[in-house]
Amino acid sequence: MTISTRLTGLLRVEHPIMLAPMDVVADGKLAATVTAAGGFGIIGGGYGNESWLTRELDAAGNARVGVGFITWSMAKNPRLLDIALERKPAALMLSFGDVKPYVDKIKRAGALMICQVQTVEQAREAIASGADILIAQGAEAGGHGVSRGTFALVPAVVDVAAGTPVAAAGGVADGRGLAAALMLGADGVLVGTRFYATQEAMGPHAAKERIVAASGDKTIRGILFDIARRNVWPAPYTGRVLRNEFSEQWRGRETELMQHHAGEAARYDKARESGDFDTAAVIAGEGVDMISDIPPAKEVVDRMVKEASALLAGSNRYRIA
Repeated sequence: MTISTRLTGLLRVEHPIMLAPMDVVADGKLAATVTAAGGFGIIGGGYGNESWLTRELDAAGNARVGVGFITWSMAKNPRLLDIALERKPAALMLSFGDVKPYVDKIKRAGALMICQVQTVEQAREAIASGADILIAQGAEAGGHGVSRGTFALVPAVVDVAAGTPVAAAGGVADGRGLAAALMLGADGVLVGTRFYATQEAMGPHAAKERIVAASGDKTIRGILFDIARRNVWPAPYTGRVLRNEFSEQWRGRETELMQHHAGEAARYDKARESGDFDTAAVIAGEGVDMISDIPPAKEVVDRMVKEASALLAGSNRYRIA
């Protein structure tokens, strides 16, 4: 069972499902597994650790995968892009920053350029820069983003994409989300949190269990955790994580947190090292309501395709007169 779109044709995959390049979590093993399942795996280059990136590219082996970077962070160490492109990835994904300085190098390497955008204006800029694929990311997504919701952003980006394939991101965690994205005019989806809670994903099992137990009502968007880990992003980006004791202690008190930064940052670092998620953040999106288990990543792909196919084929739930 397959769902063919412009995205599957361009990426040469069976299913219009891409793995979000989550920092650290989307490692070589998970990316290769998603690709083997018929989707498209993207290794998370994150903030830029050369040894980690090299190791995970090795771990992906000969799998046809991509690599994703936080653009403003990668700009501090452009060699990261060279390391990725030397491995001839099928695609290079850039998010959160100006892509123009890197377009020529990516195109010369023969990689598709995927640009994640959070506004219609960013979509226009990405198209003008030569993006091959757009990711329209709504604020429901885990991790960093802006403020627009997926449901309204996706068709707006599709309308200005001028035929460039668009994938929806943010709140997509099952086949209903995939079907909805296609009905909104997208050509596929980029999925993060659902793949975080899989057996292959790098990350503590305790964090995955928190995702399974969580509700989207219990996520929070802001800069609290960026302050705590000494990594505040440029405006307008804020991050969505699961609420915990740390967020409830400091929510609305960001200025005061900065005044106590040294002690709280040290406490936060210790919590991350020890897996104390009452203090350290679990990065996850509002789609956690639809996540109730920690299956193999292939099973996630299969379920999404099967459910979306059934929905797109027709439903007896409605009577149209």
